[in-house]
Amino acid sequence: MRMRLNTIKPGKGSKKAPKKLGRGIGSGLGKTCGKGHKGQKARAGGYHKVGFEGGQMPLQRRLPKVGFISQKASLSVEVRLHELEQVPDGIVTLEALKLVSVIPAKALKAKVIFSGKITKPVTITGLKVTAKALEAIQAAGGTVTAPVAA
Repeated sequence: MRMRLNTIKPGKGSKKAPKKLGRGIGSGLGKTCGKGHKGQKARAGGYHKVGFEGGQMPLQRRLPKVGFISQKASLSVEVRLHELEQVPDGIVTLEALKLVSVIPAKALKAKVIFSGKITKPVTITGLKVTAKALEAIQAAGGTVTAPVAA
């Protein structure tokens, strides 16, 4: 016998018949149909918004607003002195730092901060550099072209 699309039925016992409401007190779901007595939820079309507390000032409005997550902060990154040495040719740019995975690919700005030690000379281009970091880079024999004060 061939299977036909118009004869397909769900497996026996997989579908449960919906409750029949309002069919007399003896059915167990007569009179109030399982909705209890009175109240907004018992009425036709009775609903309320999420967080509604019957006219009382809702919790999400009673509590103070706190915190802020800056979207710009994820685009600017701090780079430590010892991380500059990971750039192989010694010419440090934003793209070079992205290539060696020192900073994330979505970063738009970077600032070199005085943290850690630098031993080999590097040339920094197009990055902000703090005053202390600039001293440390120059002490190691490095240079900063077009330094942007930070």
